Amino acid sequence: MEQKVILEAQNLTKVYEDGLCALDHVSYTVKEGEIFCLLGDNGAGKTTTINLFLGFIDPTEGKALINGIDATKDPLAAKQFVAYLSDVVMLYPNFTARQNLDFFARLGGRHNLSRNDYYDVLRQVGLQEKAFEQKLKGFSKGMRQKVGLAIAIVKQAPAVILDEPTSGLDPKAANEFLEILQQLRTQGRAILISTHDIFRAKEIADTVAIMSEGKLLAIKTKEQLQHENLEKLYLDYIQGKVAA
Repeated sequence: MEQKVILEAQNLTKVYEDGLCALDHVSYTVKEGEIFCLLGDNGAGKTTTINLFLGFIDPTEGKALINGIDATKDPLAAKQFVAYLSDVVMLYPNFTARQNLDFFARLGGRHNLSRNDYYDVLRQVGLQEKAFEQKLKGFSKGMRQKVGLAIAIVKQAPAVILDEPTSGLDPKAANEFLEILQQLRTQGRAILISTHDIFRAKEIADTVAIMSEGKLLAIKTKEQLQHENLEKLYLDYIQGKVAA
């Protein structure tokens, strides 16, 4: 059975008032059970793309669709189908991990979850049990990222968008985080990740999109990259040695 498209960028373009073209006619799809990585340096257009999907800014041209819903025309309906995790997770430091999860679950309309339900999700993301009822102000960045991912999971959205999720994490925490994303993929979630980490992109992605200065230069599947040096390929595209 063909996988359903959950996220779709249709000719997405963003030109700011000062004339800066942050995104230039970008199109791609992310299907259920797929991890799609936007790979590029700062200023490539990755975060602009994510902000368009989340309805934080409006496109100059094109559409950002979530489960077929235009994120600009009907942002509240679109947001029901997506969970978002930024590189700096903004949570309540004086709440425990479980209290943060409860607060955001209720905010998302889930009012029937028990303490044990929250514990199950926190276990799923690999948080140590002793931390479940500890305040977040003493958490490491990796622990806060796990709580943020637990919030994304408890929302039960078919799409998960992550902006540089492993930035600042030590290698062990980053590996644990990516393992959890692979579990979410097997559950059929459509996962869109922005990253500048070439190694992680090749390791986890089903599809890699190479971006630079607002342009989408290439889209490569895992199979196409199997015998490629992604770092060399990326540099060749960025330096114009390969035609986009």
